Amino acid sequence: MNAGVTGVILAGGQGRRMGGVDKGLRELRGKPMIEWVIERFTPQVDEVLINANQNLDVYARYGYRVIADEIGGYAGPLAGLQRGLSEARHPLVATVPCDSPFLPADLVARLGAALHAQHAQLAVAGTGHQPHPVFCLCRRDVLPHLTQFLADGGRKIDAWYATLRVAAVAFDDQPQAFSNINTLEELQAFEAPR
Repeated sequence: MNAGVTGVILAGGQGRRMGGVDKGLRELRGKPMIEWVIERFTPQVDEVLINANQNLDVYARYGYRVIADEIGGYAGPLAGLQRGLSEARHPLVATVPCDSPFLPADLVARLGAALHAQHAQLAVAGTGHQPHPVFCLCRRDVLPHLTQFLADGGRKIDAWYATLRVAAVAFDDQPQAFSNINTLEELQAFEAPR
């Protein structure tokens, strides 16, 4: 893949199901979840941005630019993607959530191959019949379209994807890679090394 990729780690949620605690900063096996994500994601991209709406100073300690949503009120992953697209230095933007510490090491390469082969605007990962919409790679030129969608009140990621040329990429060979940790119970379940 010739085009450079900006990676955006989505850490902009409120963590409601995690007891109101910022999920990316919750510890898993001795270190914050965002550190697991950074380790796996950084080698796959040319630039990393962290999208966060709280604890910006804590996230900034990791040495990457921290960007908050332009839209207030915790508007969801599309708001994080929009800000990432507007700040990206590269023509392609990949997103991953801060609560998926086992994400595939070949995520961006596989999404990129499908994006180019299918001349798509966006490539998204999936396992079985389950799409994983926040694991995506898109062209930066979708920004005006996304900005308009959000301005019109749109917030649902699948509703926006339905307006684009999307390449669905199967990761059935590593379904556990998309395990995301939303609750304290799930966090405890993953504490034991696998």
